[in-house]
Amino acid sequence: MDALLHYVQKFCQLDKEATDDLLLNLKTKTLKKGEYLLKHGEVCRHLFFINKGLAKSFFYKNDKEFIMRFFAENTLFSVFDSYLTQTASNYMITALEHTTVTLIRYDDMESICRQHHCMETFFRKLVSDVAIKMMKRITEMLEEDATARYNKFVQENNPVLQRITLGDLAKYLGITQQSLSRIRLAR
Repeated sequence: MDALLHYVQKFCQLDKEATDDLLLNLKTKTLKKGEYLLKHGEVCRHLFFINKGLAKSFFYKNDKEFIMRFFAENTLFSVFDSYLTQTASNYMITALEHTTVTLIRYDDMESICRQHHCMETFFRKLVSDVAIKMMKRITEMLEEDATARYNKFVQENNPVLQRITLGDLAKYLGITQQSLSRIRLAR
């Protein structure tokens, strides 16, 4: 729980009461490789914090997999469109390794935010950070070529790079595995 509290503190200083309420509402779940945190069509009812392991968010279009993000240790994430609206998700989240997550339910987070201004501030800043990262991801996909996307991924995600398959990396970059191999050879 210390790692999660440290993560929260990067966005906003919590008072003791808010910290206590947050800790009271956290649950821990362990997943085996390949287990789902969220399936297509389910409502995302949790925020997830990875204590150990690795996960990905993805969707299918015409039987083709598209990976949106990878989530490693000390990352708080969700499928925010589903989480914020409490509607069915088009995305899925699955564990890529044996993974342990701490989670908090939507209703509990809403209650804590109503009770504690500092938690509401944290959540607002978290959602803003997520929006900025998603805009960056969209810009990369639309404006950069595959080589630039690969180089940026390697630079920003080197520890994760060693833990994901080349197939998943290619799906994240939006290219074929053959194209990824050519890019890697040219480096």
